[in-house]
Amino acid sequence: MPRAATGSATRIVSLVPSTTESVVSLAGRERLVGCTRYCTHPASSLDGVTRIGGTKNPELEKILGLAPDLVLGNAEENREEDLQWLAQRVPVLVQTPCTVAQSADCLRELGEALGASERAESIAGRLSAAAQSSPVASPVRVLYLIWCKPWMSINHTTYIHDVLRLTGASNVCAGRQDRYPVIDVPEVVAAGVDLVLLPDEPWVFDEAQAQDLAARGCFGAARVMRCSGRDFCWHGVHATVGLERARALLEPARA
Repeated sequence: MPRAATGSATRIVSLVPSTTESVVSLAGRERLVGCTRYCTHPASSLDGVTRIGGTKNPELEKILGLAPDLVLGNAEENREEDLQWLAQRVPVLVQTPCTVAQSADCLRELGEALGASERAESIAGRLSAAAQSSPVASPVRVLYLIWCKPWMSINHTTYIHDVLRLTGASNVCAGRQDRYPVIDVPEVVAAGVDLVLLPDEPWVFDEAQAQDLAARGCFGAARVMRCSGRDFCWHGVHATVGLERARALLEPARA
């Protein structure tokens, strides 16, 4: 895919919410001319930024109308056909980290494209150090659910799995063949689960649903907790905070 020259990107469109946050942190709001309707952070900095549709259905002609010199995408969050269509017309940088270590490398690459390598390295260095930390001796067995109707979880190839691993958890669906497997919850729980995590994205598990599921005994004796999906699945600058929050969330379950 064509790429903007190093440090030359001044009109950026981001198709990835976590990357949008990284762009603003590394280079400021002024360079961001477009982002998706799911880009919510930092909220105060995104007022007035042109919204170009969703991650799966971006308004391609509208993006071109913004005359971007760099479009930022993710092979998992965006459709390949959209990324290819854009790449035939404007420079595109696709970053799809599956581990915290890869997220650090992506930040360095993004910093280079924005002419913000020093700032990027200060953050990426912290992520690289976190990625080298040793897993805890007795990890809590976690069922991390990303969807309801049907129930879906995550296997070992996902970024979420790596965050769980680094923050003291053992992903009970790690060995599933599918990246995002459809699961039978009673079967998984019967095999041994200490903690069920219900994030607020992509499926929004709210407090009422969490209480209802727990009351009906859907997860047996496992503890049920809601969590921030951002802390477990947003790579980039948020990961430095996300990792700390995820570790703190899991700490009581290991006690």
